[in-house]
Amino acid sequence: MSKNKNRDFTPRETVSELDRYIIGQDAAKRAVAIALRNRWRRQQVEGDLKDEIAPKNIVMIGPTGCGKTEIARRLAKLAKAPFVKVEASKFTEVGYVGRDVESMIRDLVEVAIALVQEEEMERVQTKAKENAEARIVELVADERRPQVPQQPQAPQGPRGFGPFVLNQQAEKPPHPQNELDVIRAQLRNGDLEDEEVEVNVQDTGSPFMKVFGQGGMEELNLKDMLGQLPGFQGKTKQRRAKVKDVRRLIEDEEAKKLIDMDGVTRRAIERTEQSGIVFLDEIDKVASRQGASGGPDVSREGVQRDLLPLVEGSTVSTKHGQVKTDHILFIAAGAFHVAQVSDLIPELQGRFPIRVELEPLKQEDFVRILKEPRNALTKQYTALMATEKVELTFEDDAIEALAAYAATANERSENIGARRLHTVMEALLEELSFAAAEIGRQTVVVNAAYVKERLDPILGDAELSKFIL
Repeated sequence: MSKNKNRDFTPRETVSELDRYIIGQDAAKRAVAIALRNRWRRQQVEGDLKDEIAPKNIVMIGPTGCGKTEIARRLAKLAKAPFVKVEASKFTEVGYVGRDVESMIRDLVEVAIALVQEEEMERVQTKAKENAEARIVELVADERRPQVPQQPQAPQGPRGFGPFVLNQQAEKPPHPQNELDVIRAQLRNGDLEDEEVEVNVQDTGSPFMKVFGQGGMEELNLKDMLGQLPGFQGKTKQRRAKVKDVRRLIEDEEAKKLIDMDGVTRRAIERTEQSGIVFLDEIDKVASRQGASGGPDVSREGVQRDLLPLVEGSTVSTKHGQVKTDHILFIAAGAFHVAQVSDLIPELQGRFPIRVELEPLKQEDFVRILKEPRNALTKQYTALMATEKVELTFEDDAIEALAAYAATANERSENIGARRLHTVMEALLEELSFAAAEIGRQTVVVNAAYVKERLDPILGDAELSKFIL
């Protein structure tokens, strides 16, 4: 497995990185940072003991919009680890209609393959660009070559046994090197971007394939099966397009030719087993409430029992091979408003030894969320408006006012945490977003008065605020 420089982050460094995107929730950040570091520590252990060290799975308890999912997602990006987010309530007990729990591991393998393939394509990028350039030069030269009339085919033999003479298409003579050099120079200067060429591209498959490739049969990939049969391999179709449009396509094709996909699959399975992270959202929805019995609660307990082997460590069959789940990190999350963690079956509780409670977000948290993170909403909207030549700036009193409106809306209706900021910002900037393309170069300063003027009428009307905020 390739060495990844992000794998040796200390817990303090991990928390510091998470702080750049997520405000507060220090206990949860510390828990996931320690879990990530323990993975690195396990890799340094030698001997049989290494296989005995299991990951310490985590349960995050907190209301919606407090940062549970974002913490797990950012952690996976930081570690460059395969990551899937699944909702526990979407799964059904084995034997019922719906997705079975093992599908999350199959999804995780697919994510890992895409991750490793992307890394490999970056590694061969220089060589792929050289090969793509050579192909484009040949395509342009073919376009400029005078068309030779096609030779008539030989007459057919009796009873449809084929032609009397084997009719092989003559190979095109090679282009003179000086002609190719001239075209290459023009290509590098950007003079051929709008020139059309004819290129063979991979056929994505017929509608027949697409219909049968969807649905609950995740492992029954008909296209892959038929791809092994004669007549289905490497189907291509011709397409005419400008050089600037086909360059990326050809570069990707050339990169894939340079990649050993069997090696990619092996590395992806290894990375899944050693670094994979599964985020189980809404775990509280499959917890059976105290005193309840029968009906949906039986099904919920069935899902928990199906989850148990995965979390304990088992082997899952995928179309790419066997995947062991012994060292995959499971992070479960839920609001636990009705059910409690203790309502999960005892065996599953025991597999999530670390429990972290996340705090509901307050007005002062909203102020920081709007100002501090690298991906703060104010920065996002400023960048969006800049594409229309509109310079958007937010004053401090505007941010305070936005935070106050979001907190008030959360108190009056459902508390959806930081997600409320999205609805508040959309309501605030709706008029500007609609007209930005027409007003031209302009500077728009958002202050407290601007916020009050646009949000007061909405928040003042209780019924209207329910629908808009």
